[in-house]
Amino acid sequence: MLNHKGTVTLETDRLILRRFTPEDAEDMFNNWANDSEVTKYLSWWPHSSIDVTRQIIQMWVNEYSKDTTYNWGIELKEIGQVIGSIGVNDLYDKDRRCEIGYCISKAYWNKGITTEALKEVIRFLFLEVGVNRIQAKHDVLNSGSGRVMEKAGMKYEGTYRQYMVRKDGTFGDIKMYAVLKGEYLMV
Repeated sequence: MLNHKGTVTLETDRLILRRFTPEDAEDMFNNWANDSEVTKYLSWWPHSSIDVTRQIIQMWVNEYSKDTTYNWGIELKEIGQVIGSIGVNDLYDKDRRCEIGYCISKAYWNKGITTEALKEVIRFLFLEVGVNRIQAKHDVLNSGSGRVMEKAGMKYEGTYRQYMVRKDGTFGDIKMYAVLKGEYLMV
């Protein structure tokens, strides 16, 4: 069994990974949620108004009552704002595995921030929660996301052909990456 702790605050050199609060709505909307380039390869559309962002955050805040919820805002210490999100999308207690997803403001792409956040979440899930397998996937057209996964120690496992329907209606392939607890402990 997993040792669920819920969304506890985690910290790295540059980041505080913490629960979202209703006060984060403006930062989330302005920094990434309304940007069509950021959401291009994600399953959700850019937020059309800050009200949509407020509703999403309130839903997340309500879910924090469950210790099986793992959904962090990525706060950059330097500016004290949330600039992205990272969390567990799917969690399988019996199999002790989960899938992680993340999203970050375009202004902070290629700065190692998402990799830093992902490494800390991986550490937490393996060492404190007891997960055995952590996986993540990305649209083959979004190679930057794959680089983040690789830099965080995940290994490419394969391409799932026509796995999803993109926003434009075309079928898209995805690449799957994963890291196992045993591999992590050996590093």
